[in-house]
Parts: sequence; C-alpha cells; structure tokens
Amino acid sequence: MADDDGMREKVAWILLRDQRVLVTRNRGRELFYFPGGKREPGESDDQTLVREIDEELQAAIDAGSMVHFGTFEIPAGHPAHGPFRMICYTAGHRGELIPSQEIEEKAWFRHADRDRVTAVDAMVFDALHERGLLP
Repeated sequence: MADDDGMREKVAWILLRDQRVLVTRNRGRELFYFPGGKREPGESDDQTLVREIDEELQAAIDAGSMVHFGTFEIPAGHPAHGPFRMICYTAGHRGELIPSQEIEEKAWFRHADRDRVTAVDAMVFDALHERGLLP
C-alpha cells in the first residue's frame, strides 16, 4: 500500500535479543527482511504491526509497548526499486515466534550479516550498529 505521497510503505518490527536482530525470509526468496508488512485500508501503524506479526510469526505484539525506532526511505530511481519507506518499531510480544506458511525461515543476525538483507533493511542494520545495539 502507498501513503498519500505515493511512496510504498511497510511497518516493520525490530526485535533484538543477545545482540542479534530477528529477520525472516519468504519462500522462494534469497534475502531476509524485518518482519512486518503493508497497512490495510484504515489501519494505524500499531494495528498493522499487530496483524502482520500474528500472520507471519504467530506472536502477539504488545501495542502499548511500541516505540518508534526510525523511518527509513529508499528514493525513487534507487536500484532497490524505490521509492519505498519502512517505519520501524520495537515492541514486546507474547508467544513463541513460529513462522507461518509464507515464512521459510527466521534467523537472528548481527551487523556482519547485513549483506543478506534487503537495501532498506541494511539501512536499519547500520542505524542499530551506530547506536551500539547490533555489534
């Protein structure tokens, strides 16, 4: 779904554990990405994240604990198919992280693994690294 400015958007979840960050990979894809997805019409960011994480990882996001981590954009004309915006949140959750049918694999990456994620996700990896959260 695109925002009012026509830019495609995704709401993503940043989950850190033991100096690693959670990423997922869809079936048939090579690159990993942060879990989350596009808004349905009329959804807020918290509603989107709650729904998407339930669909992708069968876990319940605690919407009250959501904290905006940052918004990352790939401009129009970028080789990674811009324009694209990813709005990232940290949040607590309940339940085990169990990949759904669309998710082939979940993994826990360090900054050194940034070449295994999409271009916009690599931007988030760099921000996590710069803030000392992802070695």
